[in-house]
Amino acid sequence: MNTLFEPTHIKKLALQNRIVMAPMTRARTSQPGNIPNQMMATYYKQRATAGLIISEATQISDDSQGYSFTPGVYTNEQVTGWKAVTKAVKQQGAAMFCQLWHVGRVSHPVFQNGEQPIAPSACKPVETKVWIADEQGNGNMVDCVEPRAMTQSDINRVVSDFANAAKCAIEAGFDGVEIHGGNGYLIDQFLRTNSNHRNDNYGGIRENRIRFLLEIVDAVSEVIGADKIGVRLAPFITFKDMNCPDIVPTILEASKQLQSRDIAYLHLSEADWDDAPIIPESFRIELRELFTNTIIVAGSYNQELAKKILQKGYADLVAFGRPFVSNPDLVKRFKHEQPLAELDSSTLFGGDENGYTDYPEYR
Repeated sequence: MNTLFEPTHIKKLALQNRIVMAPMTRARTSQPGNIPNQMMATYYKQRATAGLIISEATQISDDSQGYSFTPGVYTNEQVTGWKAVTKAVKQQGAAMFCQLWHVGRVSHPVFQNGEQPIAPSACKPVETKVWIADEQGNGNMVDCVEPRAMTQSDINRVVSDFANAAKCAIEAGFDGVEIHGGNGYLIDQFLRTNSNHRNDNYGGIRENRIRFLLEIVDAVSEVIGADKIGVRLAPFITFKDMNCPDIVPTILEASKQLQSRDIAYLHLSEADWDDAPIIPESFRIELRELFTNTIIVAGSYNQELAKKILQKGYADLVAFGRPFVSNPDLVKRFKHEQPLAELDSSTLFGGDENGYTDYPEYR
C-alpha cells in the first residue's frame, strides 16, 4: 500500500489519509471586510478528500495584511464566513487548520491606513512586491516600503492578536491553527539576522530571535491548547531578501523548543522552483531527532518523492499546493494513477470562479 493513502492522526485528530492540501493565497474574499464567502466554501469542499486542509494565509488583525482580498479571522463577519467553509470541508471528511499570519514588512501603507508597516527592524526588503488591487479586482505588484521597528508595545499587541485570532478560528470550526513562521513574513523576519537588527531581548543571539515565535505559541496554547497548534518554518527559502547565514541552526533550535511545548506539528516549507536548493539529508535527520511529533513537508513533491520521504521517516504527511489547484480530485488521481490537469497560473490571484472552482474532476 502507498502510505500516502493510509489513515493517520495528528495528536487525537483523525485524518483519512496522509495527503495535505497546502496553504495557498487565492485572494477571493468578499469586500469590504476580507470576508470568506460561499465560493471559497465550494473551493475547499471540492478538495476535501485530503486528510488535512491548511487554509490560505489569514490575517490576525487590520495591520497584518499585505495583499488584496486575503481573508481575516478576527471579526464576527469573518468568523461567520469561515463557518460555512469548515462545515463544507468536514462534510467531506477532511480536517482543517487555519493558517494565521502577520506579514510584517511585506506590506504597503495602503493596508496600514497610510502608516508604515511594522517589522523587527527598519529594513526595507529588496525587490519584494505585494499585490494591490482596486475594487474591480484589477491588481498590480507594488514595491514594499521601509517599515518601522516594532516597540515592545507592538510586540505585545501582535502576540495578543495571534491568540485572539486562534480563539476565533476555533469558534469558526477549524480543528486548529498553523502559525506562519516562514516565507519572509513577520515571525521569519524576527528569526533572521539580516532582517532583525535589534539589540534587545528579541535580537542578536538565537535564543532572542526565536523569542517572538515562542511567545506567540505560548499565548495561543493558553487559549486553544498546544495540541491544536502547528508551526510553519522555511529554513532554506531566501526570497523576499531573507538570506540569513544563521537561519538553519536557528530553525533547529526553534524546533527543539517547539517539541518541548508538545505542539501538534511542524510544517517544513521547501523551495519549489526549478533550481531550488536541495535540503541536505543531514538536516532532515537532525530535525527528526529534535522534533518527534508530526512533521509535514511541502514543496515540489510528486507521488514518488512523497512515498520516499514517508518511508524514510523524515515526514509523516506530505502537502501539495499547485496540483490541488487544478486537480480538485487530486487524491483520487493519485490513487488511480490518473494524469494531472495543468494549472492556469493567470487565474491564481483574485477574480471569480474561473480558475478557482471550475476545474473538473477526471473523466
